[in-house]
Amino acid sequence: MRRLRPPFPPRPARRAPRLRTALAVTALLAAVPVTAAPAAAGAAPQARPAFAPATPGDVLAFLDRIGGSATVTGQHNKEPNSWPSQYTAQVHETTGRYPGLWGGDFLFAQADVENRQTMTDQAVTEWTNGSLTTLTWHVCPPTRGSSCGWDAGTGVMDRLSDAQWQELITEGTALNRAWLARLDEAVPYLRQLADAGVPVLFRPLHEMNEAWAWWGGRPGPDGSSALYRITHDHLAGTRALDNLIWVWNVKDVQGGAGQVAEYYPGDAYVDVVSLDAWMNHFPPTAYYDALRGLAGDKPLALAEVGRIPGPAELAAQPEWTYFMVWSEHLRDPAFNTPERIRATYEDERSLSQGQFGLDG
Repeated sequence: MRRLRPPFPPRPARRAPRLRTALAVTALLAAVPVTAAPAAAGAAPQARPAFAPATPGDVLAFLDRIGGSATVTGQHNKEPNSWPSQYTAQVHETTGRYPGLWGGDFLFAQADVENRQTMTDQAVTEWTNGSLTTLTWHVCPPTRGSSCGWDAGTGVMDRLSDAQWQELITEGTALNRAWLARLDEAVPYLRQLADAGVPVLFRPLHEMNEAWAWWGGRPGPDGSSALYRITHDHLAGTRALDNLIWVWNVKDVQGGAGQVAEYYPGDAYVDVVSLDAWMNHFPPTAYYDALRGLAGDKPLALAEVGRIPGPAELAAQPEWTYFMVWSEHLRDPAFNTPERIRATYEDERSLSQGQFGLDG
């Protein structure tokens, strides 16, 4: 059991969410089937209407309202992209509820790259059914093609040399152009979501304070945060994708709470401050406080967890506005049991699909 910290001083008033342009309903939204959650024993009544098209400002205002009092339940769905709802369905099998947040991934393997449209269609379906959407991208380095392997020497876990990194973050170089072209591979899918009125909690270059992936482990203004800024400016600026909610993300590495600020790209580039909690299952107080200090008036989130947070943990650190359980860990007995999952989903502070609307 971790020790509970003393009460934290009241947070300052939050800024109003940034103004975003309204998004129109398109044929894509009309074409995606809406599958209502079937009734199940113990399931919460689906009283809320499905989500209408919305803006990032709507989602941020909602997260702002619940910060400190409620947490949205979430579930990631990774390989294969041909089946982007499998773990969400397992949550329903266990609890009788669907998560309030659905997570997808653009991924890197050829078969998953080929099924990005299937994943995008699922994102629209989940939003229409009343769940927030978040997207991650285990992206291949710009030194490789659009699809790649996982291990070092084959793809995602490659390590770029310092010279390659400097080229990557220098405008107009070959590697810089290759990175922008890599980002453009996701633009058609993100634009479909924009046209459908689906705001996306977008978490690029995640866990950047650890060096397991090619983009991570480089502190300072010319490090991993520089690539994040380039990514933001290209997608939000050059490509004018105004449906993205920018989720900055670090991991709870050993002794690293005091170093997370070295990876922060700046307030203008961040909408949500998030942590992946793996080292201790649930964040140590030092990480919670460090991220609160960086976030200021921005929402906090647990972007990845292996073990679902328990009700007492969420009550002790109430600023986490959502959590996302990582795919196969949902039913890994080393992390979770059905009883633990149900306890969290049935807790009064937890918000699952059908239990909330963006207007309150």
